[in-house]
Amino acid sequence: MIRVLTFGRYSDDNFGGLERYVFELAHALQADAAFTNIVALRSGEPDARNVTRTVYARPIAHLGGVPICPTMPLQALRMHRAQPFDIVHLQFPADPMAHLSAMVLPSAVRRVITWHSDIVRQNRLAAIYQPFLRRLIKSAAAVVIPTPAHISPSGPLERWATRERMHVVPFGLDYRRFMQRPPLAEELRRRYAGRFLLFALGRHVYYKGFEYLITALARLPEMVLLLGGRGPLSSSLRALAERLAVGERVHFLGRIPEIDLPAYYHACDVFCLPSIERAEAFGIVQLEAMACGKPVVCCELGNGVTWVNQHEVTGLVVPPGDVDALCAALRRLHGDASLRAKLGANGRARALTKFSVESMSEATLAVYRRVLAA
Repeated sequence: MIRVLTFGRYSDDNFGGLERYVFELAHALQADAAFTNIVALRSGEPDARNVTRTVYARPIAHLGGVPICPTMPLQALRMHRAQPFDIVHLQFPADPMAHLSAMVLPSAVRRVITWHSDIVRQNRLAAIYQPFLRRLIKSAAAVVIPTPAHISPSGPLERWATRERMHVVPFGLDYRRFMQRPPLAEELRRRYAGRFLLFALGRHVYYKGFEYLITALARLPEMVLLLGGRGPLSSSLRALAERLAVGERVHFLGRIPEIDLPAYYHACDVFCLPSIERAEAFGIVQLEAMACGKPVVCCELGNGVTWVNQHEVTGLVVPPGDVDALCAALRRLHGDASLRAKLGANGRARALTKFSVESMSEATLAVYRRVLAA
């Protein structure tokens, strides 16, 4: 049994793509690897699906959107001394305390990094942190990237990680709960009187671009938007919807319970990922929509987002922040049911064959075994 220490940022009912990745990996590899997950403590119910040993650290502040937990290094070292870890698996971007925790462990503990995205917005923090990050990347035995497009030409990986240490392992999900159309999906269709339904989901933060989707809705009177999630911009998004007189057609759903999530994908006609910044580097929610047979509309960010959702194959791709192009794509899908069906069928096939949890876990286990053998 391989003992793995990881840092999943949080472990409660308000998780994002990074947390979902850690959970899916730990769950799929539980027969081969024992995961210990150090996370920041915050309000919220613990994730009932969590199969990891979860250790909570109390944050004293948040910096650049991530929790700062000074006790993490001591907790990691104490646990390692009690029962040594074989691998410390870091998620990037993560907080500096998680990276410091990895650095204080003996060099015999092999470092593996999963690179979710570059630091995009916090340029000043990134510049200060750069020497530390350079040392961390150079010390890693392996760097896992979910798509080849995650290596940006001037990014940290291109500069500091050798190609032989990089492994492309696409993120994958367990799709079983998305394969059947739940009764709630029909109830949702009736609730919205058969309107053309757009569904979008994610934290209400700057890079998600939900304001452009709401603005587009003002020009699309035949459509209704179901917007899941919450965040610091929720109030301003509500205000925008009211200002544009589309408040009755934008339904803010808040945090959707996991058990109900498949119904919203199945109920919608189109799933939208209008993210405008490279901080959105993959978009796991795209896979969930594709598994439900829904076409996806996303933006061209020059990264893994459009490696997942392929233009004219599984969905449509528009320039980021371009409301005219977004409206045109949605009107096209609204007027062509056969196109929606074709893109949705292609999307389901691509999700199941290219982005399964089985392939992700098997490839990651192979990386673990390779670095331990070396």
